[in-house]
Amino acid sequence: MVCISFRFLCVRCGKYLLFSLLAALLIAPTLASNQNRQPTPREKRIRYDIKLALNFDERTYSGFEQVHWVNRGDHATSTIFFHLYPNMRAPDYIAPNQKNELGQVTSDEPRLEVSEVHAVSTNALIPFSFDDLQTTLRVNLREAVQPDAAVDIQIKFKGSVPEIDPEETGIVTHVLQQVSAAIRSERELRRARDTNFMCRGVMMLATSFPILAARSGDDWLRKIEPSIGDSLTTDAADFDVTIESAPGVMIFTPVVAAELTHKEKTDSRHFTAETVRDFAIIAGRNLKSEEHRIGDITVRSLFRADHEVIAQRVLNIAGDALRIYAAKFGPLPLKTVTITEVPLVSTLGSAEFAGLGAIASAFYVDFDSPTMRNMPDVIRDQRASVEDSLEWTVARVVAHQWWGATVGNDAGREPVLDESLSNWSALLYYREMHGEQQTTNALEEQLRGVYKVYRTFGGDDMEASRSSREYRNSFQYAAIVSTKGALMFEALRQLLGDEKFFAALRDYYSANSLEVADMDDLRGAFIAGAPVEQRRAVSRTFDRWLSSKRGDEDIGPPDPKLAEELGLPPRTETKGDKTMLTPFAKLGKFFWQQMTKIR
Repeated sequence: MVCISFRFLCVRCGKYLLFSLLAALLIAPTLASNQNRQPTPREKRIRYDIKLALNFDERTYSGFEQVHWVNRGDHATSTIFFHLYPNMRAPDYIAPNQKNELGQVTSDEPRLEVSEVHAVSTNALIPFSFDDLQTTLRVNLREAVQPDAAVDIQIKFKGSVPEIDPEETGIVTHVLQQVSAAIRSERELRRARDTNFMCRGVMMLATSFPILAARSGDDWLRKIEPSIGDSLTTDAADFDVTIESAPGVMIFTPVVAAELTHKEKTDSRHFTAETVRDFAIIAGRNLKSEEHRIGDITVRSLFRADHEVIAQRVLNIAGDALRIYAAKFGPLPLKTVTITEVPLVSTLGSAEFAGLGAIASAFYVDFDSPTMRNMPDVIRDQRASVEDSLEWTVARVVAHQWWGATVGNDAGREPVLDESLSNWSALLYYREMHGEQQTTNALEEQLRGVYKVYRTFGGDDMEASRSSREYRNSFQYAAIVSTKGALMFEALRQLLGDEKFFAALRDYYSANSLEVADMDDLRGAFIAGAPVEQRRAVSRTFDRWLSSKRGDEDIGPPDPKLAEELGLPPRTETKGDKTMLTPFAKLGKFFWQQMTKIR
């Protein structure tokens, strides 16, 4: 890390030849040694042993977790921090005061409460407190943990999730929300309820337990900020999880249950997973699954019974994507990858976790089914566009298992490292599966077109290197982070050629697997892998796409013809509510593909 930072200072000072020698002598051996890195012994890995009792019908749960924490920093510490992600709230959040039939106050957000913390060795209580509006649990150990030493603590917790109105999750609602975001440029923030909820008989628990904050050296990455991007930033760990539920409630996690025990009133499932960053849970009574074997990885598709046709297609796409990415990037440490449909709210089209990717049920549309007769014409007329968008999304969601799950990053601070790279990986999938012509079409419709429509609707060009909280909504985030960042990788591929480009990408993946990478790591891999005469051009490519506002020049300016076709007013006019229905009524294939962007 020190060499990488020094390298950029050298480039920016013009000491290019000196940098080239340093890169050859210092960086390349480091990458090679990382490729030969031995697996961390089990006793040196973070470990969670979790016992969870799930009351599916009441939407509540309770449990204990025993955490084995290893101090990988350089100094002793007596303070450990956990994130309580279900407690994340928008700054202007006001709790509702509605009551149910029992007189209990209902909540529209999930909740995670901690009641006790014990030392495992002595069973003594350990003092704890809450920071950052109860999103951070601070555990104050009685003795400091020395570098490379470990401590075991037990936490008692309970939680609940809200029930989401099914109307918030339908395809028409998804489309209207995206159109509204484009026209009004309204501010969006991810909410904890987006991924911790019950809806349409499906429960999603993305973060049901206290999870250790990620650490960089001796620094804890403590801050949880609501934004339009991903919120989870965690270190890789081993999980041993037992979940009890009522009979008939099916439980799915990133791994297949190692054991199922039937009791009189409960079923108990035991799951074990090694070196994953989180442990999402999907539960329901009407869920089904299909699976394929791709090499040594099992890929699963989870779905409701009425979505079986689309789920089978999703399974096939996911299997092809896994095969392509493993060959191009390197093998996954995971043994199971699951893609599941979930009734996500209209502000969220997909969500990615270690070993599990969720896609909004709204986009599992079978155009040959009888139910399609009840859909508006504007939906039924866009079959090809919907199916193309779903294929792109599955490929991108699978890519997150490499970029985000295996190679971790601070998604709030540097979303390019997972979001942009996963989006570009979907383009790679198209190139390998469909050839250059369809790849060119996907490049225009799924990447360049997003930025052009965004600018046509009056959106400002921005730097793609900004943190997630600086983007107003998913429309702007897709146009700047997902699109400009992905196009940067395509520019690097064209600059270096496939052989050197993929070699650099594999080096980055290998060197940062199961670690938390930053932008210097990514830049370093590409500059070190480039010929001496191209290293300055590589650095300029990063700066041009990420740190400058040259999207109109590199991608395309606002399109007056498209604006006219969609019934948009001139950009100098004020956009009011009255303009909303006109472009929606004229929704064509191109506009559909951008407005129903699943991310």
